[in-house]
Amino acid sequence: MSRTRHLESCDEAVAGIEDGSTVLVGGFGLAGMPFDLIDALIRQGATDLTIVANNAGNAEVGLAALLKAGRVRKILCSFPRQVDSWVFDGLYRAGRIELEVVPQGNLAERMRAAGAGIGAFFCPTAVGTPLAEGKEERVIDGRRYILEYPIKGDYALISAHRADELGNLVYRKTARNFGPVMATAATTTIVQVNEVVPTGSLDPESIVTPSIYVDRVVQVEARHYTVEGAR
Repeated sequence: MSRTRHLESCDEAVAGIEDGSTVLVGGFGLAGMPFDLIDALIRQGATDLTIVANNAGNAEVGLAALLKAGRVRKILCSFPRQVDSWVFDGLYRAGRIELEVVPQGNLAERMRAAGAGIGAFFCPTAVGTPLAEGKEERVIDGRRYILEYPIKGDYALISAHRADELGNLVYRKTARNFGPVMATAATTTIVQVNEVVPTGSLDPESIVTPSIYVDRVVQVEARHYTVEGAR
């Protein structure tokens, strides 16, 4: 039997997330961001969080809203600054949030390593840059590599297009982004979906995240988010 629980609300889905948790948050900008789960996490009140995401939020919605609420102690991401990341920018300049910049490929691979049970791996990305400072370096076949460690999450908040009753997931186009690797790298994976369909309705060849990696599913209304005029 599947261990996945289908819940009635996002508030129920994020219940129990503790202060100080490491939370992996899906999304590439606004694409695939689990807005409803993030809003529920803000209402839930957990604080002192470490967030792992591709970027540091857009305008004042989604992840940026969580930062603005003062709930995040540290963020690991690839793109902390862009034209609409003023919430993070203000917090960082004021010394109210820590930052670890991780190259995008390394970010994905470090989470994939966590899900695969790999203790560490050598990678050439960031060799000779400030991002390599303090890390073990090794020359392999004449090329320099640095040692990278997995990124594990206590929780993952991700968005998928559909789930079946077992919790198998399919994604919609680029909204797939980091969701699959985050689902494998977290102790508890919480997913918002636009539709739940009967078991057997999904094409097995289209299932990206098997139900074994999914703990909680909540169905939400499909919405279109924009940052225009949000400032």
